[in-house]
Amino acid sequence: MRRLGMAGAILVLAGCGVGGGDDSGGGTDGPVGGKVTGSITFQTWNLKGNYADYFTGLVAAFEKEHPGTKVKWIDQPADGYSAKLSADAAAGTLPDVMDLGPEAGYTLAGAGKLLDIAKADPAAKADFLPAAWNAMTWPGIDGGTYGYPFYLNTGPSFFNTALMTKAGLDPKTLPKTYDELFTQADKMAASAKGAYSMLGRTPVIETFGTYGVELMNKDATAFTFNSAKGVELLTRYKKLYDSGALTEDILNEKQVGEVDKFKAGQLGWLPGSAYNLADFKKNAPAIYKSVAIGPIVANAAPNMYIESLAVSSKTGNAATAVAFAKFATNKANQLAFAHRAAIFPATQHTLDDPYFTKDDGTDEGRVRVEAAAQIGRAVVHWPPAFSQAMVDELREQVALALKGDKSPKQALDDTVAFCNDKLRRA
Repeated sequence: MRRLGMAGAILVLAGCGVGGGDDSGGGTDGPVGGKVTGSITFQTWNLKGNYADYFTGLVAAFEKEHPGTKVKWIDQPADGYSAKLSADAAAGTLPDVMDLGPEAGYTLAGAGKLLDIAKADPAAKADFLPAAWNAMTWPGIDGGTYGYPFYLNTGPSFFNTALMTKAGLDPKTLPKTYDELFTQADKMAASAKGAYSMLGRTPVIETFGTYGVELMNKDATAFTFNSAKGVELLTRYKKLYDSGALTEDILNEKQVGEVDKFKAGQLGWLPGSAYNLADFKKNAPAIYKSVAIGPIVANAAPNMYIESLAVSSKTGNAATAVAFAKFATNKANQLAFAHRAAIFPATQHTLDDPYFTKDDGTDEGRVRVEAAAQIGRAVVHWPPAFSQAMVDELREQVALALKGDKSPKQALDDTVAFCNDKLRRA
């Protein structure tokens, strides 16, 4: 799942209290100058249903540490969140502190609506994992950093060992690279005759990233995934399609359909998260018994997703807004939140905590430790400028290439031309 709030019923883990103290930042003077006092609004994205007690406690702890402050917590539903942010930005009513991902943040920052954290709080960079900080730092705008990393997510691979055995594959030899995955996918296709397959989705932008394709140029002014490496990847998918390792019904498949197919016993491999394992256990117990957990399949750095807390550049109370955003994302509070939800902290050294390094014998613990080990090597492969229109264009062009209506090179050339045109017009 791309983010915690979109996952629906997230796996709830053992509780842990909200932290304050030395990591909270701000003291009596805000990092941007001025006294930390007065009222601000804080907006999250579809978190109230499962985590109301956590955020109520977080707000109370901040207000206690900073007498004279008042934080109004607002939670927005999952659907239409980006559109709501855009509408609020246009109306001048953005919350003081808001929960958002890089794509929404990139759009708002480009319009001058977000505070540059690197300028407002330059010492903050040292508190966060470099990959997390860099994910909110955008050369395509002005090189500024537009959010405090709030939490990260990544996941292991899940394999249906019953299907692997049925196809003559060794479930003890799980693929770790795309070469290994594609080889096993071809072998499964020869056995399955279309009844099941190893892969359940066509390549998305993150696939190109984890394959080792450079997605944009260094100054983030143009997309470049139509390179020889990108064409190589799509050509390999074309061969899988021709051999029956990819079935026609997945040409427009999205993540939800892929998960449903895995739960129905029709897929051998699913890139997933801790949420998926809990879902299998509850809703697909027969599949759950056959699931093996392995690392994410990647030739380059593993992929991760990030959510951040951004501060409105138009806030009337910058000192308190920055102090609260920093408090909510400090090491103690990120660890506390990770104990409540199937996510991972973005702060330095927090992943060294035994909670992320020691397997407690549960399936959830195994997934958590496996995924946490990836975070140290992972990057956010999704470019923040890669919009929903670009997502749709890539999916359509990939489908044309797989069906043979276009060559892989032409499909990617056309996709990149579309994306770069959109980027210039943004």
